[in-house]
Formats: sequence, structure tokens, C-alpha cells
Amino acid sequence: MDRFYGFDLGDAESAVSRLDKNENDVPEILPVNEAKSFISAYALLKDGTLLIGEEACYHPDAIKRKERFKSHFLNENEARKDIASFASGVLGQLYLNGQLIKGEDCSFYVGCPAGWDKVAREEYRAIFEKVGYPPVKIISESRAALVCACQSKHLQVGYDILNRPVLVVDIGSSTTDFAYIMGGKEVELKTGGEVYLGGGIMDEILLEESIKASPNEKKIRKIFEESEAWHSYCDFAARRLKEKYFSDEEYWKDNECSVSVSLRQGILPVKLTLRLDEQIADKLLEQSVDRLEGRSFKEVFLESLREAKQGVGEQQPELIFLTGGVSRMRVIRKWCQEVFADAIVISSAEPEFSVASGLSMCGKIDEELRQFRKEVSSLVESTIVERCVGEHIAQLYHDAVETMVAPILENVALPIAEKWRDGQIEKLADIDPIMEKEIDAYLHTDEARALLMKPVAKWLKNVSYELEEYTMPICVKHNIPYSSLSLNSFLSMSDIQIDVEAKNLFALNEITWLIDATISIVIGLLCGGGGVALIANGLPGIIAGAVVSLLILALGKDKMQELLLNSNIPTPVRKVIPRSYLKGRIDQISEQVKASLYEKLEQEKNDDISDRLIKEISLQIESCLSKMAEVVEIPLG
Repeated sequence: MDRFYGFDLGDAESAVSRLDKNENDVPEILPVNEAKSFISAYALLKDGTLLIGEEACYHPDAIKRKERFKSHFLNENEARKDIASFASGVLGQLYLNGQLIKGEDCSFYVGCPAGWDKVAREEYRAIFEKVGYPPVKIISESRAALVCACQSKHLQVGYDILNRPVLVVDIGSSTTDFAYIMGGKEVELKTGGEVYLGGGIMDEILLEESIKASPNEKKIRKIFEESEAWHSYCDFAARRLKEKYFSDEEYWKDNECSVSVSLRQGILPVKLTLRLDEQIADKLLEQSVDRLEGRSFKEVFLESLREAKQGVGEQQPELIFLTGGVSRMRVIRKWCQEVFADAIVISSAEPEFSVASGLSMCGKIDEELRQFRKEVSSLVESTIVERCVGEHIAQLYHDAVETMVAPILENVALPIAEKWRDGQIEKLADIDPIMEKEIDAYLHTDEARALLMKPVAKWLKNVSYELEEYTMPICVKHNIPYSSLSLNSFLSMSDIQIDVEAKNLFALNEITWLIDATISIVIGLLCGGGGVALIANGLPGIIAGAVVSLLILALGKDKMQELLLNSNIPTPVRKVIPRSYLKGRIDQISEQVKASLYEKLEQEKNDDISDRLIKEISLQIESCLSKMAEVVEIPLG
């Protein structure tokens, strides 16, 4: 794709942006009928001409005129036809002005409210496709606004905010949408949008106050009754005056903010003066409105903020991003700060264009991510991960042995030896099956898994550092933070702790394989005469040692061991062996067990167990890379 267009089709006003693939990073807002922000209205004239924008609101030859139709999309079929007509008119203007060229490699990203489900979004997309737009993708307006914030050099928010809770408040002319975004996932909060709270309510109050103050009130009301076009035109004038006033409230405290409209219905024009000052501005916010069930804009907005706060739960937003022209009002920020005292409240330099700009940015990001995903997939599908794992697998064995041998001897072998000494185990030969069962049980306990987690985490860090030689160039190429594809970002700074997500990825299968390998080898070392190994050596002056020595002389070592294993040595004789000796004996054979375990693991390193370990761990690391790539991608739906 060479160009990406963003179409913010609002209920009251719309805007179109364009972003070229290679030329710049800041979207251009395209004027439609010489207006960057144009009224979402269309009119069909007697001769079949289709008008859009401001002109459609008051052209005298209109036989059909429609506005504010988007808010009815979900429940009125007629609104879909209106959207199609308006979208067709916008497309025609873009072609007419040369802002869009037929056949060029481009795509349109069209915004929709956060609450629309997949079915509604697909139906909405189909409207634009049927009208003749280039490939269209429907994007949440809240998502687009956040992308705009992340990309904005003015705000310098950065993609790190995607890892923290954000509340996007999009204040339109007809509705206010609240969207909570955490970790790239978006949740609609059913608050303000449900009561159709929008800046258009203020426009109505301003227009009504101006009519009441006019000496021509009766004539003006009569004209409005007879002409919907003039009413729409004056409503539009009120909206522009409101935006003008709230863009610089300090200036208008000492200067008059007004505009005059000449209404022509008959021979003589009728003058209507729209005026906005501090007193009227307060009315716009605090006057009760029937459409809001007798409440004011301020009351409903604050109530909606509180509902949003409650709906979010424990993870309250750290950032509140305001979009829409109304968000220029300082009091809006003040109210947000009152309800979310710990959050930072921001908006872009031109909040009325945040969504449109963000939409075209989404297009460019989407294109870049196609290449990004391709490169990550190539890394995953290569043998690089397997090679890194294979080169470091011996270190994993070594660290696991160092970690696990002492606890096995301490928690399994020693208690079993003490049970034999105390007469709870009849014969030394009985130790083997008990030892095998107890070692297996211990190595599958949470305690053993937690111990084994330490060398696994440490080992993963070493593998991760090597893999960064391959992931870092991908991040550099696509202007993504290095940590985005670093396995170390999934591991804590402590070798003992692993992040929850990493634990799910790494703490199951490969630890199970390692445990199984350790169990089979340790059992082989300690069983099959393990009881003799634990008590028979180094007992000079002790009866058991003397007995063993005599038996060796009389029967030979093999016969002695067989006889000794199957003999029921009297408990008093066993108790001659002090507990301290057993503990010391465990310490003595620890190094022997470690050495034998290293040797066994090294011998089998290229056999079935190690091959399965390498395959299992590689698959999980590759899965982790893919999951991290998805996070980087910033879900756009």
C-alpha cells in the first residue's frame, strides 16, 4: 500500500486524513468542500445532484436532506442508506479534488464506536465496499485515538502506555464513548454513549438562548418551522461559535464572541445574532435538558465518569485521553481530574482530528506490521532457536543437578534411612521401592518445581540474551523498543521469580521432562542397593560396619550385599548408627551423586530425553516470541 486514508464519519461532523507510506509521519487532514471538518449531512437536489457538508444543510433546491444518521445505524435500516449516500458523496469529492486517484494502491480505515460488535462492523464495512471505496477496514474510534496519542510527537506518550490502563473519552456531537484499554485490549464502558450525551446539546442551548434574546424571535421561530434547512444552518453556526469560544476562553472574557446570520424566507432577510459569553457558557453546561431526562450536560458527564470509574474496577486508568472538539473545554479536563485524581489527562493539539489522524496511522502501522510479522515468523520457523537451546542445554542440566541433588537427599533419602534405622522399614531391600516412589513424589511437588524454576529462569535469560542478536535488528528496523521481543521482558529481575505469563509458558512441559529425566537417573543411582550405599561405608568401630566387613570376607561382596539387603537386622543394632552419621553420609555421597548425574545426563544429552527437551523448550520460546509480537502489533480491531 502506498497511501492510507482515515475516514472519521461522525454523527454531526466528519473528517478525512491521508498518510503516505514513505513521505511523512504526520497525517494530512484533507479539506472536503474546503472544510477540514465538514458536516455529516447530504442533500439530493431536483436535478439529481448529491451535495454533502454545509451546503447540503440549506440549499433551497433540495428534495431530500439528511443529517445525524450514524447514531441510528444499529437500529434503523434507513440510516444505512443515508450513510451510503453520504459516503458516496465524500468519495466523489476526493476523486474530484485529486486527493484520491482511481486505481492507486491505497486503503481506507473507517472509524466506528467502541461498542459495535463484529457483525455491526462488518455490515458497516460492506456499505463502503458497495459504494466503491478502495479496501476498507473498520477500526474502533477509541483505538484510533490512542494510536494517534502514541504516534504524536506533541504528546510524547509512546507505546509503553499500551502496557498500562488508559481511558479514552471521545466526546462527539451526539454521543460520548468511553473505552478502557489495557495491554492492547479494549473494553467498551456502557456510560455516556447510552444517553446520547454530546456537544450538540450545547449547540441547541446556545441557539435557543440566542433566539430568546433576539427581537425577531417570533419571525425566526416561524422560519424554522417552515424550513428545516435554515434551522440546520443556524445550528451549524452555533456549533462553530461554541468551538471558537472554548478554544480560547481567556481571550473571550474581555472580547465579544458573536456571529450574525441573515435568514431569508420571503422578501426581507431576518437577522439572528448568536452570542456566547461566560454567563451563557455556564448555561451550556448546567442547564437542564429534556433529552437528558431533566439533567444538565455537567450532571450526566460527571455521572458517566463515575460509572466508568466503577466499571473499570481495581486497575484504574493512569492516562485519560480526550478526543473530539468539546474536549478543548478546560472544564472537561477539570471534571476528569476530579473523578480520576491519580490519572494524567491529555488531548492532542487538534482533538477534533485525533480519530481521523489515528485511523490513517492505523493503516500505515498495519502495513508495517505485515512485514514485522513476516520477519518474526521467519525467525520462528528457522533453526536459530533450536540451535541456541541445544548449545545451552548442558548448562541447564548442570544447574538443575546443582539445585536438585541436595534437596532430594535431604528430603527423601535421609528420612528413608532414618526410618530404616528406627525399624519402620524391615529390610534394606525394602528401601528401593520406597525410595523410587518418594523421589518421584517429591520431584512433582510444588516445592521441587519452585526450586527447579530458579535454574530454568536463569538459563532462559542466557538463551534470551543470545536470541536478542536476532530479535534486536527486527526491532530497530521497525522502530519498536528492544524489550518488545526480549524474552527477558517476560522474566523478572530475580532468578527466583518468573512473570505470570512466562510461568505459563516455561514452567510446565520442559520442567516435567527435566524432572522425569532426573527421577530416572537419581533412582538408578540411589536404588538397587541404595540402602547399603547409605549405611555400609565408613563405619569403623561400629557393629554394622564390622558385620559388613566379616560378611565380605566370608561370602564375597555380591553375596554379602544380597544377604545384607534381605536380612532383618535387629533394631538395637541399627540404632548403633547415630543419626549424625546418616546426615554426614548424605553429605559425603552428594558429590558422588552429582558427578554420576552429570555423567548420565551428558551421555544422554543427544538421546531421546535431550532431543525432546530441546524440541519442547524451543516450541515454547517460539510461542513466546509470537505472543510478544502480537502485543507489539497493537490489536487494531
